[in-house]
Amino acid sequence: MRVAIIGAGAAGLASARHISNTSDFSLDVFEMGARPGGTWVYTDDVGQDRYGYPVYSAMYKGLKTNLPKEVMGFPDFPIPEQSRSYLTQAEILNFLELYAAKFDLMRYIKLNTMVTEVRPEGNLWKITSVHKPTRKESTELYDAVMICNGHYNDPIFPNIPGQELFSGSIDHSHNFRDAERFKGKRVLVVGAGPSGLDLTLQASTVAEYVVLSHHSSEPINTQYPPNVELRPDVKRVIEFNKVEFVDGTCCCFDEILHCTGYRYSFPFLHESCGISVDENHIEPLYKHMIHIDRPNMCFIGIPFNVCAFQMFDLQARYFCKVLDGSLSLPSTTDMRLHTEKDMRNRWAKGYTKRQAHMMGPDQQSYYDDLAAAASTTPIAPVMVKLRDLSVKKLYNDFLNFRQDRYKILDEHNFVKV
Repeated sequence: MRVAIIGAGAAGLASARHISNTSDFSLDVFEMGARPGGTWVYTDDVGQDRYGYPVYSAMYKGLKTNLPKEVMGFPDFPIPEQSRSYLTQAEILNFLELYAAKFDLMRYIKLNTMVTEVRPEGNLWKITSVHKPTRKESTELYDAVMICNGHYNDPIFPNIPGQELFSGSIDHSHNFRDAERFKGKRVLVVGAGPSGLDLTLQASTVAEYVVLSHHSSEPINTQYPPNVELRPDVKRVIEFNKVEFVDGTCCCFDEILHCTGYRYSFPFLHESCGISVDENHIEPLYKHMIHIDRPNMCFIGIPFNVCAFQMFDLQARYFCKVLDGSLSLPSTTDMRLHTEKDMRNRWAKGYTKRQAHMMGPDQQSYYDDLAAAASTTPIAPVMVKLRDLSVKKLYNDFLNFRQDRYKILDEHNFVKV
């Protein structure tokens, strides 16, 4: 069986590790960058790379992980022990390169190779790609395809009423590389996810002042520097530099930086693939990963608010069982009914379409369900416990939470050391 993997970030590498370990499978991994690592590879480039192709990197200088390394390793390859739990972008990239070397994955990876189209051909997948340096195009057929292109490709730019009046710069964190552009300026950061909190802090080191606008359901108790202020949602731009918030207050800015998330984006999937994305709800996916109508296509890494690397590994193990025949999927009808029931439960909990694939409090049951169906090792509950604690501390003590250091004792317990 010939398998294609699109993307050599953490999800693609985990997929390659398990596919390459399955007998009678051959493998090609398509990676548009010059090295593996996906979102963890930093580049100064914004917009286009040296070859004139789009840059999808969302990495910026100074980024540190929001989760401790104890949660971020793979089940069979943890991050090596060291004196800190929260690591830099470069350290996570180095870890992924160690992982690729450990399992001899580089021999499968086609670097600087962008997939331009995936379309079905009978029961196979026809994949067209271009080698960016030479612009040489290739088309090949595969028995199965794993989509591992990540979440951070297509930034969401909210439309602020009156924004056409604004005389300063309006940008997205996707294009942020360092804070020097904000030196001496008045900056509005929109969005209080991890990137919004972090870039507010980075901007405050050089800006005149920074306002963080948010509607986060999580209370933000962090004590920011004195030149940082929290405000509610933006209502409109009044004039060339004045912004009004929903509480009626106003403030003047030189820059607006949206930290407002991303859309799932698969620009290489031809419409004949039968995949739709509506406000980040991807259909038709069984267990948030298997194409219901064409189960030889799967998406690794769609769920969010998860223990990401651990989940990538589990999803890859599940799909390998499907491909080698040791796991039989339900009928198309039953997979569709199961998915419809899952989504009805989500809507009943108040989830929006943008939260269709959010796990959070549901993640342990999702992991256990996958592991039980595939008769494979589940993700230890301690991972979820430590992840949830770290997320809570992120909002309660953002300036200091990365000083914490943890040690996992067993499948259920950890300690702070």
